[in-house]
Amino acid sequence: MKIRTRLVLAFCIIIFVPILIVFTAYMLLGFSNFTSETMLRLKENLSGLSVDAIASGALILILTATILILWIYKGIVPNIRKLTKAADCIKEGDLEFNISGNGVDELSELCDTFEEMRIRLKTSAEQRLEDENEQKMLISNIAHDLKTPITAIKGYSEGLLDGVANNSKKQEEYVQTILNKAIEMDNLINELTLYSNLDTSRIPYNFQKINISDYFQDCTCDISMDLSHKNIKLIYTNYLDPDVVCIADPEQLARVVNNIVNNSVKYRGEKDSKIVFSLHDAGDFVQIDIKDNGIGIPKEDLPYIFDRMYRGDQSRNTSAGGSGIGLSIVKRIVEDHEGKIWASSNVGKGTTMSFVLKKYKQ
Repeated sequence: MKIRTRLVLAFCIIIFVPILIVFTAYMLLGFSNFTSETMLRLKENLSGLSVDAIASGALILILTATILILWIYKGIVPNIRKLTKAADCIKEGDLEFNISGNGVDELSELCDTFEEMRIRLKTSAEQRLEDENEQKMLISNIAHDLKTPITAIKGYSEGLLDGVANNSKKQEEYVQTILNKAIEMDNLINELTLYSNLDTSRIPYNFQKINISDYFQDCTCDISMDLSHKNIKLIYTNYLDPDVVCIADPEQLARVVNNIVNNSVKYRGEKDSKIVFSLHDAGDFVQIDIKDNGIGIPKEDLPYIFDRMYRGDQSRNTSAGGSGIGLSIVKRIVEDHEGKIWASSNVGKGTTMSFVLKKYKQ
């Protein structure tokens, strides 16, 4: 039964039941021969009621009942209609509405709760749409970036089969190029795997105490060998005490450094390229600066370079390759180490990536 029907019935009961009782008593007493003193007095009182008095009483009952019913109706039905309309909108997938309550009663609280649910649903839907767009962009970027090494591998393999590389030196160059392109593909696939782990918070960390000076000495030695083949000079300076220790995952920390260095290599300038590593004491933290003299990052792009899938027009363009998630992975790993990362850059002069790691204290 609808609330409106219930209220109409309640109105009728409030009005007519008292009238019916008085009328019935009046009729019964009018046709009865009661002799007791109490009943005789009741009969005299009812007999003395005039039509005007009965009408006035009935009118007061009607007005009172009307006011009460309208008050109850306005306090319940409008909010229920709002909730019904909101439920219909959600059913149709429309979350662009407002359903805040206008009072302090239970139905108004229910409307406010419904509004909070709508906001959460809308936020979740927007986030899901954003994630879907990012995934589509990631797949597009990975597909685009895989084409280049695959094409190179295919071309050099055909060259070997066709006898284009007709001497051992040229054959070695072809094989080395194929190997480099295979490594590039492997890095892209690893990046994609780590990206999926980022979303599910399943990065396999293995935290341990490491001596920062020893770690970065070994790390820069390995990187220096790779950079020398690309005619890039590496400069390493360490201003730390030799016994400074941090809690970190060596493998993931190496991923941070390699991703930053790979970015520097991708966006190096035409002049003699160099990358400068420097370690500094920053109170309770160790600060690592990695500076290059590449093409730099435009000022308008700088606040967004750690966002997933972000690529600027110049410093992070698609022609340089990359999935667009490298620096977002770096940021996540550094933050999971209770650190912080930031960047400064000048177009045409280079970029400095800086991050801090918390020192270990007994």
